[in-house]
Amino acid sequence: MKSRTKRGLIIVGGLATLAVVSTLVLNAFQDNLVFFFSPSQVATKEAPADRSFRLGGLVEEGSVKRSSDSLAVQFVVTDGAKAIPVTYNGLLPDMFREGKGVVAQGRLDSGGTFHADQVLAKHDENYTPKEVADTLKTTAYKEKEPATTGVRQ
Repeated sequence: MKSRTKRGLIIVGGLATLAVVSTLVLNAFQDNLVFFFSPSQVATKEAPADRSFRLGGLVEEGSVKRSSDSLAVQFVVTDGAKAIPVTYNGLLPDMFREGKGVVAQGRLDSGGTFHADQVLAKHDENYTPKEVADTLKTTAYKEKEPATTGVRQ
């Protein structure tokens, strides 16, 4: 075999190997990718029905209902325009409060209830996703401002 033919075969083999490796990496990445959706996007069926995603917004005032005999909790996440009921079984973050921001990761059932596997509470406005912040601005839905104590810090 000529060296020119050997070189060509090595190049073709290398490109084929690169293509296979790239395909495997992209497939693994796609399987682990978790998208974020606002309640308005979930209500308009933009969220996937067959895979896990993140739902973010504000915990609606008066919507938190805790089970007395387990760690189950139910609450509603809203962006001011739409609201999605959420169920979660586990310990909630210390900063979880009504009227404050939350991001829940889980799946939506056929009845429109979001079953969360994980709940994250935001501690300041830096963690509000752009889509939710934009929706909140357009609906004029505001988080409650913390009461001032009159003490300067």
